[in-house]
Amino acid sequence: MKNNMQNKSHSIRAMLALLTLPLLQPVMADELNLRQGVTEISHAIYDLHQIILWVCVVIGVLVFAVMAYSIFAHRKSRGFVPATFHENLKIEFVWTIVPMLILIGLAIPSTATLIDMYDTGGEDLNIEVRAYQWKWQYKYLDEDLNSSFSFFSSMSTPKDQIYNKQVKGENYLLEVDNVLKIPVNRKVRFLITSDDVIHAWWVPDFGIKRDAVPGMLNDLWTIVKEPGIYRGQCTELCGKDHGFMPIVVEALPEAEFDAWHLERVSLEAGRVEALNSTFTEEELMAKGEEVYVTFCASCHQVSGKGIPPVFPGLDKSAIAVGDRDEHLRIVYEGVPGTAMAAFGKQLDAAQLAAVVHYERHAWSNNSGDITQPKDVINLFSAQ
Repeated sequence: MKNNMQNKSHSIRAMLALLTLPLLQPVMADELNLRQGVTEISHAIYDLHQIILWVCVVIGVLVFAVMAYSIFAHRKSRGFVPATFHENLKIEFVWTIVPMLILIGLAIPSTATLIDMYDTGGEDLNIEVRAYQWKWQYKYLDEDLNSSFSFFSSMSTPKDQIYNKQVKGENYLLEVDNVLKIPVNRKVRFLITSDDVIHAWWVPDFGIKRDAVPGMLNDLWTIVKEPGIYRGQCTELCGKDHGFMPIVVEALPEAEFDAWHLERVSLEAGRVEALNSTFTEEELMAKGEEVYVTFCASCHQVSGKGIPPVFPGLDKSAIAVGDRDEHLRIVYEGVPGTAMAAFGKQLDAAQLAAVVHYERHAWSNNSGDITQPKDVINLFSAQ
């Protein structure tokens, strides 16, 4: 009786599944298919995908229909005897020419789409995208060098969410501290490269992806018609924190972007001026903590305790209370053969001075010295 009840329960579940399948199909199709995106290129890729998909579906249906009919209608039980011929030039000619014509037919729209994807000329804005483990650097390029500026973009999802100590947010692992901003209705060219290992810059809604390879410069472009926020990720396995390297792009109305761009140029001028400034200890600690949390805390921890033996602690460490210039050199040049990266290209003199000062005076440390931007400039001026 128990088996009968189980069988009846399975039958009911199967019937419900069949009844609800038509309702779920649109959702399932949307999840499984490519997204159409918001650019002409992404729409062209989507249309090309749909054409190729349906061509493959039609071919599959015809081939399996003929095969099923042949198996059923010419089965041995009906007395059919297998043919003994070894070749048929007409059939071989047909199954060679037809696939060739299909491939040529698909190659025409595919080639046109690829040509459009690589047509990076006539851009209105150039942005260099440089990958680091595990963050992105965006540099807005301009013929007037005084109008160029750059910033880093790192994941801002709280660690408590990652370690399930907090409820995960709507954009879990897809949120950053500094968003890349671009204008709508303008052609933006991205110059993609890397400073350490191979990464890949990918924004699905733009229909674009390109590898970031050290020593190489790849490019791609986009024109976004509608303002909005678009998210992507690094799609090349680039190390232990590969999944913590999101991309967030905000497309702004042209006037709003121009105002933001002008503001960033002004801030850049202030940053350059700060390289020749002398900061108070309080200013160094505040700025140093900001830099430390952004660039160092993922390995050495906010508490300074690190994750030994791979990521040593800085609290009461020989480095943080030892020779100041050696401490600066380690942060600037990194330590070959270890997980300690070189930050000389990532941080300016003011940031380097502040973070080293912070590490030497935070937690239980108190080295008693002060590190200013001029100390960094004087130490590495030859480099």
